[in-house]
Amino acid sequence: MSRTVIHGGLVVTASDEVHADVLVEGGRIAALAAHGTDAAASWNADRRIDATGKYVIPGGVDAHTHMEMPFGGTMSCDTFETGTRAAAWGGTTTIVDFAIQPKGGSLREGLDTWHEKADGRCSVDYGFHMIMSDVNESSLKQMDELTAAGVTSFKLFTAYPGVFYSDDGQILRAMQRAGTNGGLVMMHAENGIAIDVLVEQALARGERDPRHHGEVRRALLEAEATHRVIRLSQVAGAPVYVVHVSAQEALAELTRARDEGLPVFGETCPQYLFLSTDNLAEPDFEGAKYVCSTPLRPKEHQAALWRGLRTDDLQVVSTDHCPFCFKGQKDMGVGDFSKIPNGMPGVEHRMDLLHQAVVDGHVSRRRWIDIACAAPARMFGLYPRKGTIAPGSDADIVVYDPQAQQVLSAGTHHMNVDYSAYEGKRITGRAETVLSRGVPVVESGAYVGRAGHGAYVPRGLCQYL
Repeated sequence: MSRTVIHGGLVVTASDEVHADVLVEGGRIAALAAHGTDAAASWNADRRIDATGKYVIPGGVDAHTHMEMPFGGTMSCDTFETGTRAAAWGGTTTIVDFAIQPKGGSLREGLDTWHEKADGRCSVDYGFHMIMSDVNESSLKQMDELTAAGVTSFKLFTAYPGVFYSDDGQILRAMQRAGTNGGLVMMHAENGIAIDVLVEQALARGERDPRHHGEVRRALLEAEATHRVIRLSQVAGAPVYVVHVSAQEALAELTRARDEGLPVFGETCPQYLFLSTDNLAEPDFEGAKYVCSTPLRPKEHQAALWRGLRTDDLQVVSTDHCPFCFKGQKDMGVGDFSKIPNGMPGVEHRMDLLHQAVVDGHVSRRRWIDIACAAPARMFGLYPRKGTIAPGSDADIVVYDPQAQQVLSAGTHHMNVDYSAYEGKRITGRAETVLSRGVPVVESGAYVGRAGHGAYVPRGLCQYL
């Protein structure tokens, strides 16, 4: 059984920072010991990794990705192979992607389709949430089966009428079912019915550029839907997790509910923390690169989101990685913003952007690890197997250089998309060596992994409840 020792680094988890060496054996973390102790000196190893001057952190857990997702007549352009390879480059060692129930089909049918896409192709470990696009008696019963089989979270939408939209009654039924089987309902909270009216009116006025995507998807309509799904969850007696929170008004609804003691949780994404409607307004259709839903907001929302992360009113930062190429996909919406595929690339840069937030003073080092690794693992039933560095945990470990300088660019990133949402942005910090279950995937800044190393991980129940 191979043994690896990572020595000389500062081990940073959500709860501790300690100068310790880490012993890896058989794909798991076997032990930690302080530098220079007899215990650390006694370890024999096949491989030794020098982490002097570096952080030793858990591999990132990105709990919101969309690989090979059909949307708007096209498909997100990262496959499970290219997307998980890019994730590994950025220090993320587990993703949770979204399987989609086909309209008129079963949850199991959707899950099987996503297993076929991912099996044997991933560089890092992966799990699945289930998008429920057709809530009925059959699919409600299947929620119990999937929860027992390790798919313990279910996403519903108050947006996208005719595609993913569920009405309040369907949402309530799904939440009631989750309340009995222990599953967690995830909500895309925007008032899609009202948004469709505003889209129609904007197009009739000749407002067709990408910036109008953000203008019609108003912050008040995100807040209204967030309030509504929180109250539905309260009626159902079940927890709710609101995805990609972008607006201070929606965050205020989460904060109020949490102050009432309700089991209400939320995530935001790097694009809402670092980008804004200024990007959506870039000329010559460049703003289409930044079209996603919920949309980018004016810059003043960013301070509220950072504050929500510090106060734990937002628990998780995921990417909502759903890339579409600028040429050949985003340009389907030239002359009609409503036809621009909704989604942005990001799985490779989440850990680095959040480290930049540490450098900039927005969050502490331990909070960085919490929102990027530990909290998503706890939220989605992966902890302590994932999300921490502790004896018995999977050896998903990143040796992170906090001094490394990099410039984000489409010319150097590894995502299968022809633009970077952060083109030219200077970042301090970079994953140097990445282990997935003890196996090097990135070594001294070079990819050494392989498709098929990544394993499917059934998940337990939410550990925040």
